[in-house]
Amino acid sequence: MAGEKPVLVVGATGYLGGQVVAELLKRGKRVRALVRPKSDASNLAAKGVEVVRGDMLDAGSLTDAMAGVDAVVSTAAGYTRNDRNADAIDTFGNSNLAVAAKQAGVRRFVLISILTSDQTPQVPHFWHKKLAEDKLEQLGVPFVALRPGAFFDQIAGMRGDPFQKGRIMWFGSKETPLTFVLTADLAAYLAAAVDADIRDGERIDIGWTRPVSMLEAASLLSRHRELRNGSNDGGKDISVMSIPTPVLQVAGKATSRFAPLVADMASMSAWFETGKYVADTGRQEEVFGAVPTPEDAIARFAAKYGH
Repeated sequence: MAGEKPVLVVGATGYLGGQVVAELLKRGKRVRALVRPKSDASNLAAKGVEVVRGDMLDAGSLTDAMAGVDAVVSTAAGYTRNDRNADAIDTFGNSNLAVAAKQAGVRRFVLISILTSDQTPQVPHFWHKKLAEDKLEQLGVPFVALRPGAFFDQIAGMRGDPFQKGRIMWFGSKETPLTFVLTADLAAYLAAAVDADIRDGERIDIGWTRPVSMLEAASLLSRHRELRNGSNDGGKDISVMSIPTPVLQVAGKATSRFAPLVADMASMSAWFETGKYVADTGRQEEVFGAVPTPEDAIARFAAKYGH
């Protein structure tokens, strides 16, 4: 390991990026993390991660960060920050990453993309991922893009423990099936993709064995709540509280100047309701092994809350 070239993780201080770092370390990889100048990287340093300071909007810092690396895993997502630099990070920032990777001659660039991103120019943060894929391809960077569905654990736990609160917050249709993933599973796939037998330029859908609606997901969660609480539960299921897409669309128009993420979410919600946000997991199974079922994934999510 001492003489091995490091894997650079972009977005290592984030929820997904931190888990990718842990997965790479478990695989015996040297890890270098690109961290913004003011971000706390003490947890990463304590794990033996090499911390380099830089920013996706600072092309020079990216050149320095990629010097001598074997591969890059990018989990960066400006849209989750919802600040004035969000759009620039997801456009210029991703372009800067691609150029720096080309100059550094990295063996593989693993990009976290989004399911159906190539079909959704009306959803800005989806489309930006498609453009990031295209930029890597145009420059001839050897890359693979993993396109996961929605992050179930982040959604279900968005307003705290769903078992304790007895509800999940959602937006748009509760009945339309769509593809979900667990963050931990995706992190493992991203780390594995560094050395996996994958052709350059592949885009791989990531999800569960079948799509589920939010109502079905809540029903599966309710079963675990009942198993934990038994007859004391009173027969109450976990409910889904949803903001209708038209309401999001109105709010998006009203807040577009200072909160563009709302309009983005409204467009995403409308896309979900088409029923087309569904993964083809055939290639996922070939590369990464057995695809999780919704029952298995939700059971593992429930176990984290003691259910």
